[in-house]
Amino acid sequence: MNICELPFRETDILIPKKGFEKWSTVACDQFTSEPQYWRDVARFVGEAPSALRITLPEIYLSDDDLSDRIAGINKTMSDYLEGDIFASLPASMIHVERTLPGGLVRHGIVGAIDLEAYDFAADSTALIRATEGTVTERIPARVKIRRGAPLEIPHAMILFDDPDNTVIGPLTTPPDHDARRGQSFSYASDAKKPLYAFPLMMGGGYIKGYRLTEDEMSGVKAALAALAGDSDGENPLLFAVGDGNHSLAAAKQCYLSNPTEKNRWAMVELVNIHDPALEFEPIYRVLFGVDPDDVISELKKASLPSGEGHEVAYVAFDREGVVRLGADTALAVGGVQAFIDEYIDSHPDAKVDYIHGEEVTRHLAREKDSVGFIFDGMRKDELFPAVKADGALPRKTFSMGEAQSKRYYLEARRIDPIPDEI
Repeated sequence: MNICELPFRETDILIPKKGFEKWSTVACDQFTSEPQYWRDVARFVGEAPSALRITLPEIYLSDDDLSDRIAGINKTMSDYLEGDIFASLPASMIHVERTLPGGLVRHGIVGAIDLEAYDFAADSTALIRATEGTVTERIPARVKIRRGAPLEIPHAMILFDDPDNTVIGPLTTPPDHDARRGQSFSYASDAKKPLYAFPLMMGGGYIKGYRLTEDEMSGVKAALAALAGDSDGENPLLFAVGDGNHSLAAAKQCYLSNPTEKNRWAMVELVNIHDPALEFEPIYRVLFGVDPDDVISELKKASLPSGEGHEVAYVAFDREGVVRLGADTALAVGGVQAFIDEYIDSHPDAKVDYIHGEEVTRHLAREKDSVGFIFDGMRKDELFPAVKADGALPRKTFSMGEAQSKRYYLEARRIDPIPDEI
C-alpha cells in the first residue's frame, strides 16, 4: 500500500497545559453498574478542568436530564477551547507508554484514522472493521452527544496485527539495536522529554506520552503500509476496533451528515495486538430484575450433554453451578449471549449488564433478583483470523484488560459540529 493511501495519519492534537491527573478519566463505558466509582471521580476532580465534564459516562445515559447533560458538555467544550486550557500540537502523533495497574507497560500511538475506510457492518471487508456486533440502538445517543460538539476526546483503541513489532518497536528500541530498518530512531525513554507523565486516577496506573518526530511518523506510516501490503486476501484487514466501536460508529454517522475534511478523520490510539501487556479478558454477564429460580431452571433445560458446547458457570444469591451452552458457537460467549437474548425476549423486565472482572460479577450476582454468568474468554491471537473469517463477533466478546486498564481520556481534537438545520 502507498503511504498516501494509508488510513492513518498525524493530526492536530490538544492536551491540557496542566492538571493532568484530574483531567484524565477512564472510558465512559466502564463501571456502568457502580455509581459510587463515578461519585468518587467527581469528588476527586472537584472544580478543576476535567475530561469528566466533556464526556458522558454511560451510567447516566438513561437519566431524565440527558439533554441538559449533553448541552452542558458542549458548552464546557467551548469554554475550554476559549479558555487557557489546552496546548496545541499541530500535525502530530503521540507515542503512549501506559503502565498498567499490574506493572506491565502497554505501548500505543495516538493519531487519526480515516472514517471512509471504516465500516462497522458485520460482513464488512473494509480496511478498518468492528470486532464485535454493533448495537445500532446505542448509536443515536452518541450521535446526539457528538453532533453539537466542537471537540472529540476519544477512548477508542485500534488493534493491528504486527508479530514482528515493526511499527512501534523502533520507538522503544535504541538505534544501535534496530538493525531491522537500518534507520535511526530515537529511544523515547532516554532521548526525549515527555509531553506528559503522571499517575492516572482511581488506580489506573501511570502514563507517559512522547511527541513523535517527522522521521518517526514517516517510519510508523511506512511500517503500517507494509503491513497492509503483506495482508492476505483481496480484502485485507489492517485495523480492528478493540475498544470504542460505538463511538466510532457515531463519528462515522456524523461525518456522513457533515462531510468536512476535519470530520472525516477520528482520533484513536493504535496498539499492536501482540504487545505483551495487552491482555484479553472475558466480559461476563449479569441478569438483573429476574427470578433466579426461573433463570436457573431455563438454563438447565438449555444445557447440553457433557462434552458438548462450552462450560458456563452461573452464580446467584445462594447458589452456583455449571451448565454447557453453545453447541454451534466457537466461543462460550456466543452460547451465553444467545441464551440471554432469548430469555430477555420472553421476560421484558429483565436487564443485562456486561461486567469486567470475576470478583465484581460475583458481587453483583449475589444481589437479590440477579444471576451472573462466568466463562472462558477468547485468546487474542484468535481475533484477527476470526474477524476475517466470520465478520464481527458477538457483542462484548472480550475486554482488553479490566476496567482500570482501559484507555483514559486525555488527548482531544477539534471537529466540526453539525449545523442545526442538518
